[in-house]
Amino acid sequence: KDRPWPRKERNCVFYSTDCDKTALINNFQKRGWLKVPAFDGEWNLYWACSQNCRYIFGVDHPYRMRSDQMINHFPNSMELSRKDLLVKNIKRYRKDLERKGDALAETLPIQTKLGIGGTRYLHLDIIPMTFVLPSDYNLFVEQFHKNPASTWIVKPSDKSQGVGIYLINKLSKLKRFAYEARTFYPHFHRDTCVISKYIDNPLLIGGKKFDLRLYVLVTTFNPIKAYLYNEGFCRFCTQRYDQTEIDNVFMHLTNVSIQKNNKEYNTIHGGKWSMQNLCLYLDSIRGEGVSELLYRRIKETIRHSLDAVAPVMSNDRHCFEVYGYDIIIDNNLKPWLIEINTSPSIHSTTKNDCTLKTRLIDNVLDVVIPPSGMPDERWSKTPDKESLKNFTLLTPV
Repeated sequence: KDRPWPRKERNCVFYSTDCDKTALINNFQKRGWLKVPAFDGEWNLYWACSQNCRYIFGVDHPYRMRSDQMINHFPNSMELSRKDLLVKNIKRYRKDLERKGDALAETLPIQTKLGIGGTRYLHLDIIPMTFVLPSDYNLFVEQFHKNPASTWIVKPSDKSQGVGIYLINKLSKLKRFAYEARTFYPHFHRDTCVISKYIDNPLLIGGKKFDLRLYVLVTTFNPIKAYLYNEGFCRFCTQRYDQTEIDNVFMHLTNVSIQKNNKEYNTIHGGKWSMQNLCLYLDSIRGEGVSELLYRRIKETIRHSLDAVAPVMSNDRHCFEVYGYDIIIDNNLKPWLIEINTSPSIHSTTKNDCTLKTRLIDNVLDVVIPPSGMPDERWSKTPDKESLKNFTLLTPV
């Protein structure tokens, strides 16, 4: 009886969130929604962290969601966000298509020199050659000896914001993995890392390396309904690229959480470029229409990654998710999928950042909320064209 809102009246949408960010709160308040505690379960939309989402869907948790509730994560979204699981799913996806004789699994001639991806797939070479440590350590060593001058990048499987990432060009830096690989059950090791072939020919602008942060909204995995947000941005390093200085993170890692610690970091523009500026630059330097070709390749890469995890994803009708895709473009204008984030940062570092992320959340809510204005699990999740605004449907390749 002490509740500040009526339990049975549903004329208003109630929301709860684990992150009180401006881009979220402004959009919720603009719609006239009211905030309620997450633990009470009276919310209609819960913008949760991934850990709380997994807790809600856990088999030991007694809470069961109502038909008028939505949450912003799928139960096992780590199949995309954990680097080791993403690699496993993509490799399985390739094998499945090859077994079916699908044209997408077409391979290059045997005499073709293998590139950064290390496969002969013509269409499915979307990630750099990658091994999981310590279980794949011996396979990695075998590959390393084929080209001892190559550079590799090591990343913890479940970390983000550039934590624990380093480059190597000598096996001596992997001694602990060599020891762990000799243990009886290396594949049960919890602290796994992935080691990938380093993309040493990135597309440079002003001599600096950059990557793309793109936003992808998925409303259902069966069937896949996914949309690419058109207003992504480039994240630049603060120092000019030099392949030989592998210990300098400010010229190799584009994460803002790392770059902002450099004295050369610009707080006004945050070292970011809009996708529109990138497209104008490429069309002026490489020729008209180049950006359109690159954009099509990027959409195909994203769609392949979603197709790869769709068979193992728990497709709950209460869920939707906004993924942050990190993609690097090499000098041949080939996009490489580097990482996928299930909780991309909504924190704003610049004014343009704040505007972009506020528009993003506004557009996401337009797509996932039914025309009635109240979440409903029975809705077909088929928004009209006006609701899509800056989202582009990702069609099957």
